[in-house]
This record gives sequence, C-alpha cells and structure tokens, in this order.
Amino acid sequence: MAELFSIARPYAQAVFELARASGDYNDWSQSLGAMALVSRDPDMKALIHNPKVSRQEIAQVIVDVCGTQIDEKGKNLLRLLAQNRRLHALPAIAEQYENLRAEAERTVQAELESALPVSDAEQQRIADALTARLGSKVELVCKTNEALLGGAVIRAGDLVIDGSVRARLEKLAVAISG
Repeated sequence: MAELFSIARPYAQAVFELARASGDYNDWSQSLGAMALVSRDPDMKALIHNPKVSRQEIAQVIVDVCGTQIDEKGKNLLRLLAQNRRLHALPAIAEQYENLRAEAERTVQAELESALPVSDAEQQRIADALTARLGSKVELVCKTNEALLGGAVIRAGDLVIDGSVRARLEKLAVAISG
C-alpha cells in the first residue's frame, strides 16, 4: 500500500499544480473521482492487469466509460498513466489529490456517525465547534449507525471523538472486569 502511494504522489502533485494554476480544483476532483471509480470496478481491474490488452486500449475504455466527466486534460492523464503502467494507481492519485486540495483550501473532511439522525442545526453546531478546534473549515458528512446504541463518533483526520453509548459500555466492562 505504501508503494502505491509513492507511485501516486508525483501524479497527484502534478494534477494539483495544474488545478492550482487554473484556480479550479473542483473540475479535477470530479474527473479524478470518475476515473478512480471506474478503475475500482472488479472487471476494470482485471482489464487493467490483462497483458493481452494494450495499454492504450485500456485507457480508451476508461475514457469511454467516463464520457463527459473528464475533459481533454483528464484524457491526457489517462493516456500517460496507461503508457507508464500506472492505471492501477488512479484511486490513490485521487485520494492524494483531495488531500492536497483540502490542505490548500484549509478544509477538513469530518464524519459524524450517530445512532439517530442528526438535525441540520446540530450538524451546523458540531461543524462550527470542529472548525474552532481544528482551525480549518470543516465539511461534515453524517451517517447513521444503530449499532452505536446512542451518542455519536466524530472522525476528522487523526482526531476521533467517541461519545457513543457502546464505547462507554465497553469502558465500563473493562473497568468492572479489571
């Protein structure tokens, strides 16, 4: 896995520099997201690793599947990756690009996992509190997980705040048995 990220790093950095120069990070996010999604498909993975299919044919299949979601620059990137036998690195390239973008835009992706749905007002309050704590704009994604029993878990980068009933019960069980 570390090798894949080493392979992806220069490509992600180059795409990021192109995006920064044009001032539009979103177009590349969408293009890379589409290419990464296609390359994750099990059938596409098999095609990418099939030595009987030319690299340019594989790149063209991805271009065709992505359709209008990628522009000429995205197509050129696909051709370059195919030529260098790096199409398998597309998901890692997309992930590293998003990390570079978030750093440049001073944004943090945070996930709020709760036992029950959270109101818009509560989401905003949590996002504001995280923004103050982290010093960066927070983009909050909410998920519901009934297994938590109650409470919530917040993940933002390396920060994990576990306020779930399940975690509290596990701590209590350890304290009682220890």
